[in-house]
Amino acid sequence: MAHIDAGKTTTTERMLYYSGYTRALGDVDDGDTVTDFMAQERERGITIQSAAVTFDWKGHRINLIDTPGHVDFTLEVERALRVLDGAVAVFDASAGVEAQTVTVWRQAEKHHVPCVCFLNKMDKPAANLSFSLESIRQKLKANPVLLQIPVGSGRNFFGVVDLLTNQRLTWKPTDDGRSFESRPLSESKQEEAELLREVRQARTALIEQVADLDDEFAELLLTDFSDNFDAVPSIKLREAVRRVTLTRKGVPVLCGSSLRNKGVQPLLDAITDFLPAPDERSHDLLRWYKDDLCALAFKVLHDKQRGPLVFLRIYSGTLKAQTAVHNINRNTTERMSRLLVPFADQHVEIPSMTAGNIALTVGLKQTVTGDTIVSSKASAAGAIRRAEAEGRKGAALSGVEVPDPVFFCTIEPPTMAKQDDLENALNNLQREDPSLKVRIDPDSGQTILCGMGELHIEIIHDRIRREYGIQTHLGPLQVAYRETILHEASATETLDRSVGERRHVVTVELVVRPGDRQPAGSLRVEFIKEVAATLSEDMREAVANGVHSSYLQGPLLGYPLQDVSTQIQRVHTEAGTSPAMVSACVSRCMLKALRLAGGQVLEPVMSMEVTVDEEHLGAVLGDLAQRRGTVRDIQSRHEDKVLLASVPLAETRGYSTAMRTLTSGKATFSLELDTYVAMNTQEQNTLLKRMAGLL
Repeated sequence: MAHIDAGKTTTTERMLYYSGYTRALGDVDDGDTVTDFMAQERERGITIQSAAVTFDWKGHRINLIDTPGHVDFTLEVERALRVLDGAVAVFDASAGVEAQTVTVWRQAEKHHVPCVCFLNKMDKPAANLSFSLESIRQKLKANPVLLQIPVGSGRNFFGVVDLLTNQRLTWKPTDDGRSFESRPLSESKQEEAELLREVRQARTALIEQVADLDDEFAELLLTDFSDNFDAVPSIKLREAVRRVTLTRKGVPVLCGSSLRNKGVQPLLDAITDFLPAPDERSHDLLRWYKDDLCALAFKVLHDKQRGPLVFLRIYSGTLKAQTAVHNINRNTTERMSRLLVPFADQHVEIPSMTAGNIALTVGLKQTVTGDTIVSSKASAAGAIRRAEAEGRKGAALSGVEVPDPVFFCTIEPPTMAKQDDLENALNNLQREDPSLKVRIDPDSGQTILCGMGELHIEIIHDRIRREYGIQTHLGPLQVAYRETILHEASATETLDRSVGERRHVVTVELVVRPGDRQPAGSLRVEFIKEVAATLSEDMREAVANGVHSSYLQGPLLGYPLQDVSTQIQRVHTEAGTSPAMVSACVSRCMLKALRLAGGQVLEPVMSMEVTVDEEHLGAVLGDLAQRRGTVRDIQSRHEDKVLLASVPLAETRGYSTAMRTLTSGKATFSLELDTYVAMNTQEQNTLLKRMAGLL
């Protein structure tokens, strides 16, 4: 995981080559890497889809997922971290922690995933070890545990010294990096005397740092090696670093240059030495399922010959081909026809697979991302009983969190004859990519495509053309605003309707209130005690459904609501009234209350980071001011300036092209959704007029 262009795919390519799973080194620029196999990835030189590969290293099986670095495809990182046990965070050693590094690190922390850091691109002239370490401390609030120091710098970088063993590892500058020299440092060599002093200082600092983080190692030091730190056995230090990593008290840091074929084999060793094996990660559900199958579907691909291919992470039990499995979320049983080991876009068929592995299955036509797969309905029922005995509800694995889209546009087929084909393509793409949302506009009947950014929608459009042969037309890109209310309001609504011989009568009274502004938004429904006590569970659910359906469309422009709480104060129904009528009455009452409460449009604001040379800084600042941007800070990074700013999402359309023109292609930038803020009256009126014109 990493910021875009830190070297994830190149590092993956070297891992596959050195482990013997490929016979030639691929290159991102040449478009021939194993994990970037989509046409769009090879053309653009970026990773769009996460790709899974399975390989062996020194007697260990490694399941690796190469993830995208672009913010538009952050869901790919989210679902990979949801199912994996460890992560390698790759850094550009000249830039340290960048904007998207912070995002993926936050995702890893959310899933409690232990990490190893790899400072890549040590061969760049501006590569800086101390700068990178400090950025990890300051920006990630992490505790870097330095395990290597580089030998040489810039173009003269040719190896590292392993602080655990005091071995100097050097690679030849011209070959493929498969072989390297490993030897202890020598005091007799004059050119190594200075390096040896630096290594001793760094190793002493490492020992002291690990002792502060691990009590067992601290006790060993005090009892056996208090007079001589140099005598600490490397095996004891390695074991302590592993404990520190698994408890997430510190993160091992290694150095290298994947493009120049240096430092990747020690990184593979660090993965097997410090990151957890599957049985070292604690999952409550394992004791509920015992030795029965339990797996999580985390990704779906569509194959023209084989149909949907579902990626599963197996947590317990054994998965076998040609067997039926039960989907807890869909409450369906499906037959899995074939079982494959994933290797990017090439797969190997096998008869069975055990816990801890990632499997690719053929035949699961109903399963989607986030579904829990078990061996049978009876197995699920037994696990649920054991979970409930411990006070837990249900025995399904937690799914994958999907972010809300921020851009949308209309999409139309070239002719009405292609409408069904387009719907099929969109259904398949939504199943593959849950961050893509498709809806039908209730007024115009048009199909609306909702995505995570300009690039995301552009890639989806391109895939529809290439993979499904439909020359679709996209409408203008629009921002997914939100709405909230200005003040408290109450409303009462009565519905009295006869359907056939059955009469439905319901009266609802409720209050809507503005909630606290939060980046993620908050929507709450609460019942006063007297109401909750009189309603059955079906009726309470019907009321909640009515409220939530109203949250999907605000009173001003029909955008989803945010930061609103609703209190149900009275629900009176006559005998025979159906839950559906209660839900309809609540929706009408909500609409009335929301209109009385006054509407406010909230617009998404992006956190922007721009890296630019001093010559073009003024032009970038002037452009940001025109885009209603607010500069938060300007930092120095070597010869460049790093501009941190907040910019409304609506003003970022076409920013890539503008930046290339302003800076002659010398600047880079990244965007991440920060929060939603209230538009001022003038901006809101302008938006209302523009939307009226569009309608």
